[in-house]
Amino acid sequence: MKPDKRYLSENCQAVSEVLARVGDKWTVLVVNILGRGPMRFNELKRTIDGISQRMLTLTLRALERDGLVTRTVYPAVPPRVEYELTPLGRSLLQPVSALAAWAIDHRASIEGARKKFDTREAGKAPKSRAA
Repeated sequence: MKPDKRYLSENCQAVSEVLARVGDKWTVLVVNILGRGPMRFNELKRTIDGISQRMLTLTLRALERDGLVTRTVYPAVPPRVEYELTPLGRSLLQPVSALAAWAIDHRASIEGARKKFDTREAGKAPKSRAA
């Protein structure tokens, strides 16, 4: 029996869309940090080294759109806004944390493999002739 190509295509698209969301470094960091509990925007910004205000805003909006984060505005002067993982977002915490831990645990091995590969590839480079 032949596989239903449309079904496979839909699965690939779904996986691609999810990986595009959770595969970027800012999403992984935001999800991990919000796993500790609700936080205000500036708390998140101070906690995530190197993230710009714009990138944090874009990341939070995308996570909110995907149903992974809620944004709660409290009536105060000035308004107080908190971000928190939804149940769906909390279900993402374990795999994202596992991936982050794996990356940290294997960083040296990956760097070593890259150096070995780059050295091998540099030896294959065509020799240029002096004119």
